[in-house]
Amino acid sequence: MQARRAVFPLLGLTAGGVLGNLAFAQFHWHIPAEYAPYLSVAALAALDTVFGGIRAGMEGRFENDIFASGFVLNTLLAALLAWAGDHMGINLALVAVLVLGQRIFNNLSLMRRFYLNKLALKRKKQQEEQAQINAQTTGSLAQKTEMGSGI
Repeated sequence: MQARRAVFPLLGLTAGGVLGNLAFAQFHWHIPAEYAPYLSVAALAALDTVFGGIRAGMEGRFENDIFASGFVLNTLLAALLAWAGDHMGINLALVAVLVLGQRIFNNLSLMRRFYLNKLALKRKKQQEEQAQINAQTTGSLAQKTEMGSGI
């Protein structure tokens, strides 16, 4: 169940990318070059939200409404802050890139750690089960040896 919920953000991002590309190709839309910094910050904020959604899904606390509202609001807010910073003479786009990049790498490291811990627990459980089987087998052999030693 958790794996299925963690896939939702990736599917949403993929579907949005495909639909966006189709719409731009169909209607021959073009984004002016002066909007590139705002669009890149917005895309980075969206990517941060996606990785946060994946992480929340892995931890079993993903909620669709929180993800969807966070995706839209974070993306718009990041682009708006970059635009406002440009008009104030402050490069807030660079600040946003640094902060959002750090958050993305933090989410990736936590997801990696989650899967590595899960793998380590699985290995430990298998080792314990094997040790238990070996102990039972060794115990059975010891009993057979004792039974035959009085002959």
